[in-house]
Amino acid sequence: MQPAPGREHHGDTLILQNAEIDRLELPRIQDDDELEALKASHALLSIRASESLRFDPRLDPSRRFCRPWTRDFTEDLGQAFYHRFHQQIQVNSAVRTVKVQKKLRRHNRNAAPSDGDTASSHLAGVTVDLQRRGMSKEQIRWMEHYLFYMKALGLVEPEEERHQWVFHIMVSGKYADWRMTQDLVPMEPPDAPLTAVSLSE
Repeated sequence: MQPAPGREHHGDTLILQNAEIDRLELPRIQDDDELEALKASHALLSIRASESLRFDPRLDPSRRFCRPWTRDFTEDLGQAFYHRFHQQIQVNSAVRTVKVQKKLRRHNRNAAPSDGDTASSHLAGVTVDLQRRGMSKEQIRWMEHYLFYMKALGLVEPEEERHQWVFHIMVSGKYADWRMTQDLVPMEPPDAPLTAVSLSE
C-alpha cells in the first residue's frame, strides 16, 4: 500500500495503473455517450448493492458501474469483509468520464489528471474507491492485509488516499483469470486463520 498524505494520488502508482490499462487496451471513457455504449455492450457492469455492499448516496447511479473483473473483486471483498465484521463496505466512486474528471479537477486540486501517464484510472472503469473513514483500526488493518496479499499476486494496485479517506483500488484484468482458478474466495488475509466461502454460493 502506498499512502499519499495530502494528495489524492501518488504518481508512481498511477503510472502502474495506466500501464495496466494500456496492456488491456482499454479506452479512457470520454463522455456519457461512450459510457452508455459500454454499458449497453456489457463491457461495464452495474455494481450490485447487497447486505455486504452499499453506495455513498452522493454517487450518481449512472456511475455505479465498472469492468466485470472489478465488480467481481469488489463483491468478493465485500463478502469477505462482511464475513469478518458483519458490516458493509461502501463504494464512494467507480467509473468516471473524462468530462467528469476535468470538472473534478477544477474543484479539487488533488484530483488526478484526465490524460497522460498519471491520468485517473477511474476513466477506464477498472477502479473503485472504498470508504475508509469510519472504519476501526482493526478493520483498516484487515483491509490493508487483504489488499497487500492481492497486490503481491499482481491482481490489484491499491492506494490509501489520506486526503479523501478512501481505499483507491485498481483491479487488474488478471483477476478474472485468477478467480477462475479458485474454488474459494479467501475470507481472511493469509496471516490470519483462513476461512473461505465457495464462489458458487
